[in-house]
Amino acid sequence: MQSDYQSLWAKCLAVIKGVVPETTYDTWFRPIIPISYMENKITVQVPSQFFYEYLEEKYIHVLQMSLERVFGTGTSLSYRVVVGNQPDSTGAAGDHSARNDRQAEKISMTPFTRVAPKELDSQLVGKYTFDNFYEGASNILARSTGLSIAEKPGKTAFNPLFIYGDTGVGKTHLCHAIGLRTRELYPEKRVLYVSSHLFRIQFTDAVRKNTTNDFLTFYQSLDVLIMDDIQEFIGLDKTQHTFFQIFNNLHQLGKQIVLTSDKPPVALQGMEARLITRLKWGLNAKIDRPDYELRKQIITHFIENENINLGSDVFDYILNHVTENIRDLEGVLISISANSLINKKKIDMSLAKEVIGQMVMIENRQVSIEKIIKVVCAHFNMEESLIQTSSRRREIVLTRQIAMYFAKKYTDCSLSHIGAKIGGKDHATVLHSIKALKNQMETNKSFNTMIESIENKLKK
Repeated sequence: MQSDYQSLWAKCLAVIKGVVPETTYDTWFRPIIPISYMENKITVQVPSQFFYEYLEEKYIHVLQMSLERVFGTGTSLSYRVVVGNQPDSTGAAGDHSARNDRQAEKISMTPFTRVAPKELDSQLVGKYTFDNFYEGASNILARSTGLSIAEKPGKTAFNPLFIYGDTGVGKTHLCHAIGLRTRELYPEKRVLYVSSHLFRIQFTDAVRKNTTNDFLTFYQSLDVLIMDDIQEFIGLDKTQHTFFQIFNNLHQLGKQIVLTSDKPPVALQGMEARLITRLKWGLNAKIDRPDYELRKQIITHFIENENINLGSDVFDYILNHVTENIRDLEGVLISISANSLINKKKIDMSLAKEVIGQMVMIENRQVSIEKIIKVVCAHFNMEESLIQTSSRRREIVLTRQIAMYFAKKYTDCSLSHIGAKIGGKDHATVLHSIKALKNQMETNKSFNTMIESIENKLKK
């Protein structure tokens, strides 16, 4: 059974609900929990320090109006801030009649995740260490630099460390190795590995839930930020602006930043110029395709660790035919070993050719613009010829933009070539279309789901 003050608070919420939008009410007022009411002062519990400050800044008058209407003139409001899963038991943060004296105490330093700093999950994969990131001519600069910054994060000239190279050459492995070594040497430091894709999703959710400041607070509390595939920010102006803020704050505080991309900063068309400048501040280290000696070293270590026997002919065949990247090489070795074990087959040239023929060809196959047009148009039940017209009908423009977006993502074609193939447009129109589409993906969750659905069809 509700107490009198709880019933009165429920009436306050009813008043507030009538004067603010539903999403505002659900975000900022529904989570408030009444704790006590004594001597014309009602104490409520709120989820975080940021939540408290935001209420005071944006909705002070709405709160005061509802309190006076329900509880009566002269009623004041104080707060208790949740710390972890427990409310702050030290007392109220203050009341509206003495606003300058308010100060919320004991809050979590990571309100975005609602966990204490020591509980931060670094998202690091334990198997990706320096011990099995083998050194070769193709990666020696990136590897040695990564070791240096792990030993002295934020204290070297390599900040940020910007690692770039083609897919599968070991960029992600090196990121995890840096993070793991840093955690080993400095267990107290807050280290986080995050993909740009996940960062974008988190940012979109924060915008939708009006928790952007909590999002910034969390990222700016890190000692080492490791972000993978930053090229995914191209065309996402709001995400770039937010990351720019985080980058500046961490760099000014002497915190370490590690970034990866499939191309160097100067080639990131569609990225803000001021952000590109920041990306070039430290060291840009390229990881090339694995050279002969590195591939040989990887194969040798694999067969020793897995205790499998490769004849010299099979060894040489793999060495000379799987040359594009380390991911392909490791995948082929694992598949050959698994096929041999499960099917009780001898590892011979026949098995090696079968596995390599299936895996490497599939991995390296490029989606054509023609297939992209076909899949995208089929999704919307649209004739393919329509996106080649100059029509400005909304559904045709959207279909054309989506096709351009996937053509840029899945082919090596220039913007000019993509434009010529899709609607006869110039490179500026293609770039604008891709940016417009990414902005919509950034702020519209259902639209983003639709794009992912089309992408899944493309991969089939």
